[in-house]
Amino acid sequence: MSKRTGVLGSGGPSAAGAGSEPSYDKQKVLLSSTTSHFSLLRALHMADYITELNGACGIMSVFSSLRYCLGDPADKSTLYLALAFLPFGLFFDFMDGRVARWRKKSSMMGQELDSLADLISFGLAPACVAFSMGLRTPVDHVCLTVFVLCGLTRLARFNVTAANIPKDASGKANYFEGTPIPTTLGLDALMAYWVSQDAILGNIPGGVWFEGGMLEMHPVALLFIVHGCLMCSKTLHVPKP
Repeated sequence: MSKRTGVLGSGGPSAAGAGSEPSYDKQKVLLSSTTSHFSLLRALHMADYITELNGACGIMSVFSSLRYCLGDPADKSTLYLALAFLPFGLFFDFMDGRVARWRKKSSMMGQELDSLADLISFGLAPACVAFSMGLRTPVDHVCLTVFVLCGLTRLARFNVTAANIPKDASGKANYFEGTPIPTTLGLDALMAYWVSQDAILGNIPGGVWFEGGMLEMHPVALLFIVHGCLMCSKTLHVPKP
């Protein structure tokens, strides 16, 4: 999760200084325009386009996971590709905040774009990779769904409470409430290792519990539940670097 809310969270657009308020007002005018052509594209800041690249990485990862499901299970190239897109998503997630602060242009739209892109790249995309690898029982689906919903809830809470988190002199929040959603890259790294060891489909570590029954599941799916709970934690404060 990038620090796109640092300016807005410290008291609204006017708190960013005289340099950012005109651009914010211009964006509102363009977004509310009913006659101007391509007003949405012209309303986006440079940082917003970088955020879009974050979302694009997540979407391409999802498509790559789907391609693996439709292809030869022995050909893991698309599965590796699905995992490879996700670190690039983190790079763009980091850069959009840097560019927004450098250009002193921040907006509510940028904040919302950032959260939606994060949900795709660090919530939905890893869940799709896990499904492609073999977490395909109904209970596995429930675990992955809870994981994505925890990420969704965590991002919504961040947007609401960012202004209330203590900040330093530069306006940057001192900590995250719960683990940031990009920490799902830890799960991505673990899944990449399993792919490299051919521990996928019928060879997933931990095997299967309750095989053949209604509660059939892979125990590794519980890792996604645990990670989702850590993201939603209110008492866990992760210091910002």
